Parts: sequence; C-alpha cells; structure tokens
Amino acid sequence: MDTTKSSSEIYIDFSPDLIVYKDGRVEQLNGSVFVPPSLDPKTNVESKDTPYSLENNLTLRLYLPKNSHQNNNQKLSLLVYFHGGGFCIESAFSSLYHSFLNSLVSKANIIAASVEYRQAPENPVPFPHDDSWTALKWVASHSNGKGPDDWLNRHADFQRVFFSGDSAGANIAHHMGLRHGLDKLEGVDLNGIVLCHPYYWGEKPIAGETDDVNLREKIDKLRRFTCPKTKGFDDPLFNLAFDPNLGCLGSKRVLIFVAELDFLRARGWYFAEILKKIGWGGDVEVMEAKGEGHCFFLTNPTSENSVAFLKKFVDFMNQQD
Repeated sequence: MDTTKSSSEIYIDFSPDLIVYKDGRVEQLNGSVFVPPSLDPKTNVESKDTPYSLENNLTLRLYLPKNSHQNNNQKLSLLVYFHGGGFCIESAFSSLYHSFLNSLVSKANIIAASVEYRQAPENPVPFPHDDSWTALKWVASHSNGKGPDDWLNRHADFQRVFFSGDSAGANIAHHMGLRHGLDKLEGVDLNGIVLCHPYYWGEKPIAGETDDVNLREKIDKLRRFTCPKTKGFDDPLFNLAFDPNLGCLGSKRVLIFVAELDFLRARGWYFAEILKKIGWGGDVEVMEAKGEGHCFFLTNPTSENSVAFLKKFVDFMNQQD
C-alpha cells in the first residue's frame, strides 16, 4: 500500500485556514506559532501559564496589567476567553491570541484567563466544551480568595465576570453561558458574554446566508470530522433555534460581533433575533464590520475596523450596571 499517497489525499480544503487529510491529519495554514508567557513591553501586561486539569495535562494562560500586579488590593473585571479554530486548530498559546489578549487586557484594564482545551480529531466535540467547563470551575474556585492561583485570588472581581471567544470559541463561550445558567458557578456573577464571529449553522440556509451547495457540504464535512456525535447542523450545539434551554442563558447582556464578508455573518444576526423573540429578557447588541472577513481583528489588529472592534469590546466590559 502506498501510505504516502493516502496521507496526502485531501478530505476538506478550508484554505487559507486549514486542510484536513483523509488520514485525519490537520494542517494549519496561517503559520501562527506558539509563544511563551511574558511581560509584554508594548502593553505592560504580564502573563503566565497555570494548570487547571492535572488529569488531562491542561493549562490556561493568565494575563494581568503589570501596574495592577504591583497593587495587591486592586480588583479587576475577569474575562475568560476561548480561542477559535473550528475545534481542531489554534491554541491559547499561539502568537495571534497572545497578542490579542495582551492588547485587550491593557485597554480594558482587566484580568483574563485564556483557556487551552483538547481538540479534534483525537478529542472531538464535546471535549472542547467539557474541558472549558472544567476550566471555569477551576477559575470559580478562587471566588472565595482561597484558590490555587495568587493572581486570581488577589485581583479577580467575581462579581464582574465575562465570557468571550471567537468562531468555535464563541460557540464555546455561548454554551458555557448556558451551563452557568443551568448549573450556576458558585460565587460567579456573569455580567456579559461577547461573541466574536460565532460559529453557528443549520441544515437549511437562512436569509442572507450562502446557499452554495459545495461550500455547505465542505462546512458539513468539517462538522462530521470535529463533531462526529452531533446529529447534523440542526443539533442545538450549532442551531440555536433547536435549543430548548436558550432562555436559560446565564447573563443578561450579550454583544455579538459579525463581519460583512464572513460566511457566518447571518447566523450572528439570527441569534440576536432569536434571543429577542423568546423573551430572554436581557440586552443583546450586534456590531457589524463592513468590508471585513472572518476574525479580521486577529490577523489585522491595527486596521480601522479592528481598532473600532477593540474599543467596543472594552466599552462593553467597562459599562457600569
């Protein structure tokens, strides 16, 4: 048997982001590299890695403004962030996310935890969601000031907690909000959820969504690869219209970012419409970036739209109740 040929046969070509081969190998194409925690000279934000699941060898990266680190009595809003990557690529430790979190933490003057979770194909959905919930429970264990990490004990204000993520990470952030609504994290007041270009979908196109058969088949192939136990794109994991627990979202404020040229754009608007229709009772807002594609704020952080994105994100977290 020619194993070289079988290992090079393409199953899904999602260029310019990733290629999935028929042997299960995933190739990330955007060249993002892992970087260690550090004191970032541009933002004066310090970071460190700390384990949250010894059993599964999982860690998260904490970010703290250096000035706050020197003031033991200063409490800051806490952001828990979940990286994107289609449940199969990227990392909390990649240069893209490290740079983004440094900027966000500096601008908002917050403490943040960026969660690393297991991914497909070795660990398909629901592993990313289950690991993320484990991370949240570990973070919440600091709400009484007696957890294993000093930064969270001293600086995290658990009455001002936010969940966020981009793409697949936004899907995780949303479902963590649902879990918190159904099974409250002790000592945690979830002030808001920020969903950046969220990964939602459905079996049939909605208004404003592509009906391109080839693209939709490619997207479904990726679902079957990363989420083999789901029942299709009308599974509540992806199609919120089929989630009976949607009204249990554990926050009364949601901010959704979408991009005009992103194939996921229509689903972000659709989610906002559904939340309003079901009588959820909270405030939902959508901000659309014109002329931009999926997760542009990560790859082009200095553009005018990226600066506006970051400002809106910061303003949402700093808004007083």
